Amino acid sequence: MSLPLSGVRVLAIEQYGAGPFATQHLADLGAEIIKIEHPSNGGDVGRAVGPYFFGEGDSHFFEAFNRNKCSLTLDLKKPEARAVLLDLVAKSDAVFNNLRGDLPAKLGLTYAHLCEANPKIVCGHLSAYGRTGSRAAWPGYDYLMQAEAGYLSVTGEPDSPPARFGLSIIDLMTGTTAAMALLAGLVDAKTSGKGRDIDVSLFDVALHNLAYVATWYLNGGVVTGRESRSSHPSLTPSQLYKTQDGWIFLMCNKEKFWGVLAEVIDKPSWVTDPRFCNFQARLANRELVQTELDAALSTATTAQWLERFGGRVPAAPVFDVKEALENPFVAERECVVDAEHPRFGKVRGVAAPVRIDEPLPTRAAPDLGQDTQRLLDELGYGAERIALLREAGVVQ
Repeated sequence: MSLPLSGVRVLAIEQYGAGPFATQHLADLGAEIIKIEHPSNGGDVGRAVGPYFFGEGDSHFFEAFNRNKCSLTLDLKKPEARAVLLDLVAKSDAVFNNLRGDLPAKLGLTYAHLCEANPKIVCGHLSAYGRTGSRAAWPGYDYLMQAEAGYLSVTGEPDSPPARFGLSIIDLMTGTTAAMALLAGLVDAKTSGKGRDIDVSLFDVALHNLAYVATWYLNGGVVTGRESRSSHPSLTPSQLYKTQDGWIFLMCNKEKFWGVLAEVIDKPSWVTDPRFCNFQARLANRELVQTELDAALSTATTAQWLERFGGRVPAAPVFDVKEALENPFVAERECVVDAEHPRFGKVRGVAAPVRIDEPLPTRAAPDLGQDTQRLLDELGYGAERIALLREAGVVQ
């Protein structure tokens, strides 16, 4: 296969979620991702994150973030490992890590440390709070970022305690941002012949995601709070409504959709009613809109309304995870893929979100150190040197 990132090699000193999610984006598109894992502590901590496991050293969590990668064991803190790392850097396009902000410099993973081995090397750093400033040495995690960046204050019902997202959205968004940033560095290095350091942090991404909510405050002093039923702060109807058997989410985020909705539920007068005729009027009368729509939509089931809307009104059912993954549309889009693991057989996962005109690879996540021998052979290391590295605990 000729994939978009075929021929790109990235050394990844990564663990847990955000970092591996970043490089999995690249691996799915054909890049060779070499996970550098510690030989004696079990490797990526994600391998031990439960409560669900395929077997020893391989959790469901780990498989979710490490498809299509290789694994090389290498203890970067041992002096003998430095030569191995530099030999790998010479044959790679990027070095990526998601370490604490103060560690890349200590471990010699910055551009200044690696450029002599390869002037074109791009060094991507994903940290909690960045590599500079008063928090460079602080550990940090997704939920902490959600709390400090204001997410908990805008999530959930108004009278309930502050609530986080149900997913580790900051880890996922930071991983995706890091993948984009690394690719930007690679494009520049290809044309300029010179690599660079590129930094992404959980905190910066969390704050950046405030987007228009931040702009409202920074320019108008508006502090956005929580709205009932997951309402949009300024558009109506754009929230949960009751149906005969549960809930439906409507998003009439263009004026034309209000007219279509009024037609389908047989309320044509709503189009010209001064209480409902435009966004401003509906926002001022949001509670009345909710009452009227609850009454109208409660006359049929969610599925019946979705059929009647027929894609003309932006609407969605409210599914749990099981229902979401068993949705017929997921099967139609081939959003679930199977990967074969040499020890555990079929591993099912969510497909890459990027589509191209040919199938993407779907190899299961690697066993710890499964590619160590091959990669050292490729570097031209003889059996005696490899044996000495193993004996010293540099590799496994």
